[in-house]
Amino acid sequence: MTVEEILSTRQADLSIEIVGDRGRPNKIRSPYVQKAGLAATGFVDFVVPERAQIFGQTEIAYLAGLDEAEQDRICQTFFDHGVVCCIVTGGLTPPAVFLRHAERTGAAILRTTLPTQTLVERLTRLLEPRFAETASVHGVLLDVFSVGVLILGESGIGKSECALDLISRGHRLVADDTVDLTREGPQAIYGRGPDVIKYHMEIRGLGIINIKEMFGVSAIRDRKKVHLIVKLVAWEKDTDYDRIGLDDQRCKVLGEEIPSIVLPVRPGRNLSTIIEVAARNQLLKMEGFHAAKEFQRHLLAQLNREPGKAQGDDPE
Repeated sequence: MTVEEILSTRQADLSIEIVGDRGRPNKIRSPYVQKAGLAATGFVDFVVPERAQIFGQTEIAYLAGLDEAEQDRICQTFFDHGVVCCIVTGGLTPPAVFLRHAERTGAAILRTTLPTQTLVERLTRLLEPRFAETASVHGVLLDVFSVGVLILGESGIGKSECALDLISRGHRLVADDTVDLTREGPQAIYGRGPDVIKYHMEIRGLGIINIKEMFGVSAIRDRKKVHLIVKLVAWEKDTDYDRIGLDDQRCKVLGEEIPSIVLPVRPGRNLSTIIEVAARNQLLKMEGFHAAKEFQRHLLAQLNREPGKAQGDDPE
């Protein structure tokens, strides 16, 4: 992201301006910002030049309290490290020598009236989506009971038809056919649909339909965190499908392991109802209740009872 893009963004209120006019094309190549800290003393070993460097009240006050020769030494060391952008918070004005060395090396100097913590939070929210890992998958993403359910499967297996049934039951469509996934934060994968096909579905034999116009705005949402992956597969007679659910299956997406289940498709199976139950079951697991493990625990406790003392027997 260039400095110019940060200055012109409307996605976040940064209350920011450029000091001078150098460094607008400079590129920030990291989603993380870095508070200058010890770098303001000349210790630059751990400064990442491609990050936005934040100078708050502590750093500016420290520099201002030094004599001009020491200021010059520190600023020369800092900017010769290849820093591309510095942001001064709190509406403070850096020393003249600071600006002089920034101009010499072509570094951009920005200033904001925001306090340091507020700027860091807002700037991080702006940068993270730009640098996030992304991937596209062929499937359908829905919001089912507030659980993000990503339905995957071979073309023609019935993903869109199943999704349409869920929408008619009051659940919400996020994306059909192509789902763009983005990693946000350490453990969150979000999905959304490409703008060109947003709110639309393709139903074989019927064609393209617009879910927003047909069911209203309550039937759609722009993005959703993926909590559960449902893989639809063709039923095979000799395949041993999971019937108890003790072993939690997971599918790795963008480096994150997401809970998943495999649903065999055959005539007579109500997949929409099963997916609704799967979403409710995932909610319980997220709250700490695992039905299969609870069943196993009760069963083992029953089997471990002493002979002749089954539950309900009179102790005498």
